[in-house]
Amino acid sequence: MKTKTIFRKFKDNGDIIALFPEVPSDIGGKNCDSFMHIGQHSAANYQYLLKETVLATPEEYAELKHELESHYDYKIEVYQRRTPQMREAYRQYMREWHTPNKVK
Repeated sequence: MKTKTIFRKFKDNGDIIALFPEVPSDIGGKNCDSFMHIGQHSAANYQYLLKETVLATPEEYAELKHELESHYDYKIEVYQRRTPQMREAYRQYMREWHTPNKVK
């Protein structure tokens, strides 16, 4: 399965961050999962990062994409922005996270 990913570049220092908009990183649902060279996997507030970053070009995110695919076995599908379908996938993930496992 491919992981929908949005690559952004920080305005202040040029660092690249990979955002995984369909994957929550906390049970409260405030943050999505993300990845950077330094810091590795972490929680990220998508809305906040839109203000602090710009869309990264393929040349700018190539190294980070390669790291994710070669070292962590991701199959990256690159997007420029979060879609309504991604928001719904995120919400569904949260609903499942909050549903207790049913024992038969």
